[in-house]
Amino acid sequence: MPNQLSSVGLDFGILLGLAYQQFVDALNARLREGGFTDLKPSFGYVIRAVDHEPLTATRLASRLHMTPQGAAKLIDELVDRGFIQRLPEQTDKRARRLVLAVRGEQLLTEARAFHQAFEQRFAQRHGLRRAAALRSALEALVAEDDAAIHTARRLLRPL
Repeated sequence: MPNQLSSVGLDFGILLGLAYQQFVDALNARLREGGFTDLKPSFGYVIRAVDHEPLTATRLASRLHMTPQGAAKLIDELVDRGFIQRLPEQTDKRARRLVLAVRGEQLLTEARAFHQAFEQRFAQRHGLRRAAALRSALEALVAEDDAAIHTARRLLRPL
């Protein structure tokens, strides 16, 4: 069954990008409705990484392939906005562990709920088989790239 975009002939990459942007726009709108009006695009990666395990700033920078200076600036912003907190490291009194603050936990809970609801809405609109096929196709696409698999394992904890 053709849709409105079939006749346009968009490249596959453009379709992927448009679908992703639609998802991100809807997620950001939902988070703004939930009171998270001070987010930056990079915050989600840090929050997911810190949720996976408490990290030092150095380990976070390494995990996110950032300079230590860039990570420090991002960490300061997240601390100032109440998403993460610094706690003393048990083994090294100079180091600080980064952990989620209550607001960061709330943000992550809200974002995960949105992810699940978005996929459920897709399944309701287009059918369970189509939703499962889309998920399977995306997983297969990512699984073909070792770097993408490494990134997923490095940054994200399974839901």
